[in-house]
Amino acid sequence: QVRLAESGGGLVQAGGSLRLSCEVSGRTINRNSMGWFRQAPGKEREFVAVSNWNGGNTYYADSVKGRFTFSKDDAKNTLYLQMNSLQPEDTAVYYCASTLSSIPDSDRARYSYWGQGTQVTVSS
Repeated sequence: QVRLAESGGGLVQAGGSLRLSCEVSGRTINRNSMGWFRQAPGKEREFVAVSNWNGGNTYYADSVKGRFTFSKDDAKNTLYLQMNSLQPEDTAVYYCASTLSSIPDSDRARYSYWGQGTQVTVSS
């Protein structure tokens, strides 16, 4: 069992930055691919970023590429999503998730464990 807990969300003005954290407990995640997803009101949950277990391959959705950075600290069992140049369209609940595979995947159906989410609101 993997338990995930996001934090760091909040209200920020357009152009601002936030850093989300995802603390992982339970089974080791060192060989699982981990992802960030988001869900805006009335929309489906969408892929934001994914990294394989050693951080050697990280992929981003086109909408966040160049603005968001995914990192992880295995010693702290924590993932991070640094979000810069935030825009109102980035407003959503953000989730971290874990697969049971070492292969990074943007398909949310591949993810077995999810956190409870953290709200990010960007005002214009």
